[in-house]
Amino acid sequence: MTSLRDLADVISADLVAVGPAATSGGAAEAGGVVTGIDLSAQRIRPGDLFAALPGARAHGAAFTGTALERGAVAVLTDTAGVEAIAAGGFGPVPVLVHPDPRSALGVASATVYGHPSERMQVIGITGTSGKTTTSYLVEAGLNAAGRVTGLVGTVETRIAGQRVPSALTTPEAPQLHALFATMLEHGVDTVVMEVSSHALALGRVAATEFAVGGFTNLSQDHLDFHKDLDDYFAAKARLFAPDSPVHARRAVVCVDDEWGTRMAELARAANDDDPAGVRTVSTDETGSTVADWTVTDAASDPAGTQEFSLTDPDGTAHRVSVRLPGRYNVANASLAIALCSAVGVDVDVAARGIGSVDVPGRVERIDRGQKFLAVVDYAHKPAALEAVISTLRRGMTGRIAVVVGAGGDRDRGKRPLMGSVAASAELLVVTDDNPRTEDPASIRAAVLEGARALPQDQRGEIREIGDRAAAIDAAVAWARPGDVVLIAGKGHERGQEIGGVKHPFDDREVLAVAIERHQRSGGKE
Repeated sequence: MTSLRDLADVISADLVAVGPAATSGGAAEAGGVVTGIDLSAQRIRPGDLFAALPGARAHGAAFTGTALERGAVAVLTDTAGVEAIAAGGFGPVPVLVHPDPRSALGVASATVYGHPSERMQVIGITGTSGKTTTSYLVEAGLNAAGRVTGLVGTVETRIAGQRVPSALTTPEAPQLHALFATMLEHGVDTVVMEVSSHALALGRVAATEFAVGGFTNLSQDHLDFHKDLDDYFAAKARLFAPDSPVHARRAVVCVDDEWGTRMAELARAANDDDPAGVRTVSTDETGSTVADWTVTDAASDPAGTQEFSLTDPDGTAHRVSVRLPGRYNVANASLAIALCSAVGVDVDVAARGIGSVDVPGRVERIDRGQKFLAVVDYAHKPAALEAVISTLRRGMTGRIAVVVGAGGDRDRGKRPLMGSVAASAELLVVTDDNPRTEDPASIRAAVLEGARALPQDQRGEIREIGDRAAAIDAAVAWARPGDVVLIAGKGHERGQEIGGVKHPFDDREVLAVAIERHQRSGGKE
């Protein structure tokens, strides 16, 4: 329980009473203490503080009535919110008034829930691609060492091994700190979480104590939210920069791209009193990249399992195996082991832990006895899609079919780039991803424009099939023994959002059904 007066002092807010016969002295008496906090009036429980923030379409204070009916004991808002509450005729309502309540939300949430992240080791992983895979690998390495783990990510949230569905890559601050508190109650000692650029820019991880921050890579994505790549990088850098209130105490950075090199420099500035506080990881086997953790002797078998030697900062080489194909997964695995080491896990124990991990929707094979390789992958960015296609091309003698689209209400600039990358396949089927509120045909047109801009001698057959299930079926019907069918863009997702409505749709299930149907009908295998 947190008293309203103490909470007001912590976040530098004014505690007032708003409404009929209200006095500032009566505010504390009326509200007393809070036991929870939430942004949504519909989720409020008795004893909660309702965080009424200004929004793009409406001010949260407009829903104060609903929050009070559900048991809210006080409201956190700004002066505009105070006016809305007063106009509603409620009262007296204890109100914490702050000029920028969103900026205070993280500290308020951490205070209400007892600062749980300070009592666990929290590992935050950011970057454009590889966050989910690296998180799963880190979790496996921690579990192998006997840690009780929590996982917060795109696919799911797990508390000591129990699955909870995820709505956002990183929840809003009230949900995140409540989640940390729940994890602590369940005996969790180490949390691994994906940290998106949105979460860093919007303060969703404010007041989280990060023991270690990990960086994978950076490429074009989310430029509907960030003005350019430098702005995107700056958001990611909040997990490492010395002037950031959420910078991690230690950092592990993959320096396989120039953005990683820049991030490592920033992290060193935040850890200049601890030379071992920043560790770098490189998979460059030429030796031209200097790093603390280095990869040599990488090799893969036809099934996609990879083995490599990972040399630690002390110069000891460790043999590592990972079931996931692709050079980028060597980087993900190396980063995961280095992150486990940063929180005290033995390197060989961590390596054994990651050796049997499969990640949902990440180069996930769908096997129904067919004689071609069928794969579902989350790749929805040009660089990620190019990496997956290159990985599947390596060691394969057959042709490749790619079924892909692009999301609506998101970065429009990457749509033709997606088409250009995918057109290198022998068959490209441009389909719908999550059109959301946009016209699906216009999204497909942008992807097709990029595909058709490629010279004819550099691209394969191009088809347009808007219906995603039909597009997947067409690729399966096309495949011959030894070929590869890649369904890209949605990965683990179990829905497709069209016209603002989410319909049940799982690429893995639809692909499996298509394969089984063609096998029964005597079609190509």
